[in-house]
Amino acid sequence: MSGRKETVLDLAKFVDKGVQVKLTGGRQVTGTLKGYDQLLNLVLDEAIEFEREQDDPLKLSTKTRQLGLIVCRGTAVMLVSPTEGTEEIKNPFQEADGEQTAHS
Repeated sequence: MSGRKETVLDLAKFVDKGVQVKLTGGRQVTGTLKGYDQLLNLVLDEAIEFEREQDDPLKLSTKTRQLGLIVCRGTAVMLVSPTEGTEEIKNPFQEADGEQTAHS
């Protein structure tokens, strides 16, 4: 067994491309991935944070905040996904009036 650790994610294919990063505590940022390491520390350029709704912290608001060049600490990273090739879909478990449906 070698002493070299490898990450589960192959982030090399996302370098210099847009990524969306969800962090612990509910923060969400997008930006251009400029670098990373084996601990999943990420360097993002032209980063934008999506602010949360005041009355519902689980919902993103339309307000954003320009952050520029940032480092996301690997221990706070929960999700990394490309911004290209993804789209938001309607929740299949939510009825038109916003209530959750009960599936057995």
